[in-house]
Amino acid sequence: MKNYNVGVIGATGMVGQRFVTLLAEHPWFKIKVLAASGRSAGKTYREAVGAKWAMKTPIPEKIGDIIVRDAIADMAQIASEVDFVFCAVDMPSEEIIALEEGYAKLECPVVSNNKEHRLYPDVPMLIPECNSEHLAVIETQRKRLGTKRGFIAVKPNCSIQSYVPALHPLKEYGISAVLACNYQAISGAGKTFETWPEMVDNLIPFIKGEEQKSEIEPMKIWGEVKDGVIVPAEKPLITTQCLRVPVSDGHTSAVFVKFERKPLKEEIIKAWSEYKGEPQRLGLPSAPKQFLNYFEDDNRPQAKLDRDLEGGMAVSIGRLREDSLFDYKFVCLSHNTLRGAAGGGVLVAELLAAKGYFD
Repeated sequence: MKNYNVGVIGATGMVGQRFVTLLAEHPWFKIKVLAASGRSAGKTYREAVGAKWAMKTPIPEKIGDIIVRDAIADMAQIASEVDFVFCAVDMPSEEIIALEEGYAKLECPVVSNNKEHRLYPDVPMLIPECNSEHLAVIETQRKRLGTKRGFIAVKPNCSIQSYVPALHPLKEYGISAVLACNYQAISGAGKTFETWPEMVDNLIPFIKGEEQKSEIEPMKIWGEVKDGVIVPAEKPLITTQCLRVPVSDGHTSAVFVKFERKPLKEEIIKAWSEYKGEPQRLGLPSAPKQFLNYFEDDNRPQAKLDRDLEGGMAVSIGRLREDSLFDYKFVCLSHNTLRGAAGGGVLVAELLAAKGYFD
């Protein structure tokens, strides 16, 4: 596989930091540029991050001395130096749209962690194991943007990254209704217990915008490409609740599901254990060998024990049983800043690279 020079836009934030740790030794992608706001520009990455470094491992030695660029003022120069960029910024929505389209129109592809372009019908929003065929809409997007090479691809919200993959192999049985209660870690808010002591021994029953995203985004994931755009699915019916819980990393979902053709419990577990997506077939570097992992132990999955399974890129499932209102219920877990954020973004980029979209 060809090697690519990459930039990280928003490199000083928590997701940007995670991108840095994942890319420091990546076999295909080499960090060429780190960019952030004008406040950080001109400083070394180590100086710009300072006490905000939230990863469990130190700043990679060879990355710490890179001089941070201004993501907006230096846009043209950055775009000329890299093959594509990862974007994870904290800005007003209209500024994020302008930033990402600005890079794309400079013929620099963007792999985004941000929400602003997720529901555009010509922007692929990818869980690579579930909807890699949506890459086909990039051609339509390039026509809209007036580009030959530039485009934007996004990953979905972290809240759906455990329960949508668990449901995906079961679509053949006609999923008609889903209830998902998502228990979301504090790193999803860019926080640690040191920076958010109010979360110790606490639970907050509301996360702004999460329930809407958790109900709408799966319909695009399960949508079809028609006439060059993604047409969202019309079913199943999905309702969610999202709660912030005192867990450092790892989003857990309690899922209830109803089918048009109810499968046997053994058929569900078999579908999970045998499922492979395009990343597994292609052998992408960040792809988990076993995407969906079912635990027979009623006490699993647990965030502390299972969030780092296969480098934090696998989904853990447990407690599958019949339900008195729905057909079945189960619990699932994914690492929200790995599979759910930066790791998912890196996997999207690997899929794009393998399919030739950066060439």
